[in-house]
Amino acid sequence: MNGISKKLLTTAMASLIATGALTISASADDETIKVGILHSLSGTMAISETTLKDTMLLLIEEQNAKGGVLGKQLEAVVVDPASDWPLFAEKARELLTVHETDVIFGNWTSVSRKSVLPVIEELNGLLFYPVQYEGEESSKNVFYTGAAPNQQAIPATDYYLEELGVEKFALLGTDYVYPRTTNKILEQYLKDKGIAESDIFVNYTPFGHSDWSKIVADVVALGADGKKVGVISTINGDANIGFYKELAAAGVSADDIPVVAFSVGEEELSGLDTANLVGHLAAWNYFQSAESDANASFIEAWKAKMGEERVTNDPMEAHYIGFNMWVNAVEAAGTTDVDAVRTAMYGQEFPNLTGGTAVMLPNHHLSKPVLIGEIQEDGQFDIISQTAEVPGDAWTDFLPESAVLKSDWKDLECGMFNTSTNTCVQIKSNY
Repeated sequence: MNGISKKLLTTAMASLIATGALTISASADDETIKVGILHSLSGTMAISETTLKDTMLLLIEEQNAKGGVLGKQLEAVVVDPASDWPLFAEKARELLTVHETDVIFGNWTSVSRKSVLPVIEELNGLLFYPVQYEGEESSKNVFYTGAAPNQQAIPATDYYLEELGVEKFALLGTDYVYPRTTNKILEQYLKDKGIAESDIFVNYTPFGHSDWSKIVADVVALGADGKKVGVISTINGDANIGFYKELAAAGVSADDIPVVAFSVGEEELSGLDTANLVGHLAAWNYFQSAESDANASFIEAWKAKMGEERVTNDPMEAHYIGFNMWVNAVEAAGTTDVDAVRTAMYGQEFPNLTGGTAVMLPNHHLSKPVLIGEIQEDGQFDIISQTAEVPGDAWTDFLPESAVLKSDWKDLECGMFNTSTNTCVQIKSNY
């Protein structure tokens, strides 16, 4: 090769590297398995997501101490999508093409997951999503380790109806896909249970919303006729701080109008004055107060690494389960190849932190217990209700258009199988 040809080749390669079309890894990179961590470390969702980044770093450190995976050490690749939903897609692409990660653990909000979904599917990546969500989705490239509606929203509503005698419902949510879809399901479910449409109040607010005075006043006014009112909250991020402060300022106690939250756990409460929140509720699949040997060990390791003041919560357990299942699936497959790992994931079992066993289903959801906890003054939850493991549903039974759909990636190789027509609908991500 003459000097001119070498110069042209060098220039071309430099251009490809600069544009991201070509990446060159150091030889050391070939000796590690790269794990992408895609959580907001700044912006409105940092209050919830930073601790999940810390959780992944702890899990990776512990696994490396055991010898890693397939004889290789795990390397964490952390990026910050900064609570910016389009940026999630860019960062996911960066993780897969620039850093060449073998798996990604990340996202909190559904709008961020929807942003990432087409990238993950295009590049055949693998995402473990650890947060409760609205369902109505099934991707062969995503394992949903958080709760589906039948593992959180529906049981919490049943608790209101059967145990607390709630007759009117205020469905308060942040304005994006998870609250809107969840509340669509809950509105239909409540109507099926005999609750009049006029007794269901629905309101949405932007991320970071801070002025809650009128909304709280509207909720209080809902009970002017003497009927018992309950709030079902899908408010996300730091907007919860203002909401609970306004409840306290208005003199609303849990005895007056109970709130059950789906996005408030120990981490969010650690930044609040909980004195006026005692008695309000949350529905999750895990609480730090769960009594089991596995949970005691997990909490001890977490606090030893992060400090005695740091708490654990449900999405952390979801990462704990998902990560360990992924490790076991990689070991079983003998490779980090996404297609091979996906096949090895079906039927994976791993002890959860509440004393049972999580099982990965062919619809890419877990079987999980449903817990309802009551807020205590110390920011922890008194578990007042717990079910056996409930299999997660990708498609709800409570919307006619979804009730006929089934997700089965193992045998049917389809995430949207219509049981009425016995046909597979090809899902196209349009976000």
